[in-house]
Amino acid sequence: MRTVQVVSGRGVPLKRSDVDTDQIIPAEWLKRVERTGFEKGLFSTWRDDRNFVLNDERYVGANILVAGPAFGVGSSREHAVWALMQGGFDAVIAASFSDIFANNCAKNGLVPVVVPEDVVGQIWDAIDADHTVEITIDIERLSVEVPAAGIHATFPMEQQTQHRFLNGLDDVGITLTHAPAIDAFESTRPAWLT
Repeated sequence: MRTVQVVSGRGVPLKRSDVDTDQIIPAEWLKRVERTGFEKGLFSTWRDDRNFVLNDERYVGANILVAGPAFGVGSSREHAVWALMQGGFDAVIAASFSDIFANNCAKNGLVPVVVPEDVVGQIWDAIDADHTVEITIDIERLSVEVPAAGIHATFPMEQQTQHRFLNGLDDVGITLTHAPAIDAFESTRPAWLT
């Protein structure tokens, strides 16, 4: 996993609530054996509507999704996080996330930012006023800012999740931080157990 200290960029206003993982990446995409190419299935059902926000060329290259409350509800499919990341997103800002989805984000390097609904609304308004407006998410300070619109908010993040992002640690990386203790334990095991 890569180290994430600050995410800066443009936002996409996904003005929908209760977006479930099947809407993020439909079930037929779960049959893939490789872990790549999921960006093609990202919101694929909604993309059939040419007025869907991700079909708007103004948002090409935007890396922060700004969504309504209860984002990522539904199944525990990690594929939803893969699809968002492979679709170019580094962070998702929403008023709330499913716990499983937020955990999958943390384990894969997609930053889940929880701010009050009124802050999400202010960010949507800022994007509507100027689709190139810069959004900055600081993981160390746990803040999200849209300086051009005078928006500054803090967000909660568990300390171990923050540590993961700041140090680029997935589950394997966290385990490897304990390598000396693991090696010491292994050296005391009887030979017949190895």
